[in-house]
Amino acid sequence: MFARLCRGICKELVRGWSSLDSSRFSIETVSGGITNMLLKVSAEDGKGNKSSVTVRLYGPNTDLVIDRKRELQAIPHLSAAGFGAQLLGTFENGMVQSFIYARTLTPSDMKEPRIAAEIAKEIRRFHQVDIPGSKEPQLWDDIFKFMKKASILEFEDKEKQKRYETISFRKIQDEVKELKLYFIDFEYGSYSYRGYDIANHFNEYAGYDCDYSLYPDKNSQYHFFRNYLQPDRPSEVQLQDLDALYVETNTYRLASHIYWALWALIQAKVSPIDFDYLGYFFLRYDEYKKQRESCLSLAESSLSALKNG
Repeated sequence: MFARLCRGICKELVRGWSSLDSSRFSIETVSGGITNMLLKVSAEDGKGNKSSVTVRLYGPNTDLVIDRKRELQAIPHLSAAGFGAQLLGTFENGMVQSFIYARTLTPSDMKEPRIAAEIAKEIRRFHQVDIPGSKEPQLWDDIFKFMKKASILEFEDKEKQKRYETISFRKIQDEVKELKLYFIDFEYGSYSYRGYDIANHFNEYAGYDCDYSLYPDKNSQYHFFRNYLQPDRPSEVQLQDLDALYVETNTYRLASHIYWALWALIQAKVSPIDFDYLGYFFLRYDEYKKQRESCLSLAESSLSALKNG
């Protein structure tokens, strides 16, 4: 039943597939997604030619954490600029995109200087894509929206409910409100904040095991910043610009942990994917608490130096 529906969607949305017999299709699950179910659908045209697409099935209630309208507005513009897969069509509970033959970068890959430099250049180019609509960053709106939804959950599993009830949302709310005060001076005219996007990337160095000891050191970060700030002449970046982006990024490091911690709580309630989202909340929130003092101290020192001229 499911395979038939999937084939039907692809026949309707993928050019050249409408007349293919069902026997020419194969479907396999793509591992790694913890928000949506990803399927690789392949078809053979009878002449030895085989092509594949990705079918992205939204999880139930993922609209609670993802603005699908905003996502669909952005994808064609990002695709045209060379980012991600090409959007081939949408259906009620998902979308069909071109299939990208690639592998996921490992933490050791991301630490490699040549790869880090290329990622930095791509993030800069990503920030320069012009997408119609509001240019107002959504980070804080999303965090407060997640917090509101995450604070009223109930779990049928008694052990999950017991762990959930140990969370103080009043404390998290106070933390977020205080945290937001530090970011007023770091606003950046884009769809997100550059410091947040870079910090989010650096947090990914921890991998699925969330080993945050792998977070890049200062020298590695400065190598990344040079290639982000001046892709063509990285060696010419001024030290003061590196220092400023270092403070900005490592303050947003905290926002990244809060964002994904709250996201994980909502996913723990609604996602059918076999993943310990509740455990992931505690991993991210514990790391936030661990890094809070040093990151905010860095921000305070920088802001104090700016005020004192």
